[in-house]
Amino acid sequence: MSSGATMPSRAARTAVLQQRQWQLLQRSAQLRADIAQAWQGVQGPLGAADRVLAGWFWLRRHPELPLMATVVLVVLRPRRVWRWGGRLWWVWRRWRRVQRWLDTGR
Repeated sequence: MSSGATMPSRAARTAVLQQRQWQLLQRSAQLRADIAQAWQGVQGPLGAADRVLAGWFWLRRHPELPLMATVVLVVLRPRRVWRWGGRLWWVWRRWRRVQRWLDTGR
């Protein structure tokens, strides 16, 4: 089996493996830094989305507060409430129609 090529010593193989390990550790550190940098741009919008979702859940747990606000508006400005209510109802119906259309397209 002597082909003329010499096998590297155990110490040489260990040194090569240690060098490779060090390179991989450096690469991992760089990748972590890159991810942290990229995450900075996403944190703001995700934080805002979390706050909106938390507000929505709070409203679902306390439906009496929007109901009271609606009653106050109806008493103080009934014409405006009817006008905006009609607009919102129209938008809701259109939204539902678009949703059904999108669901049938799948």
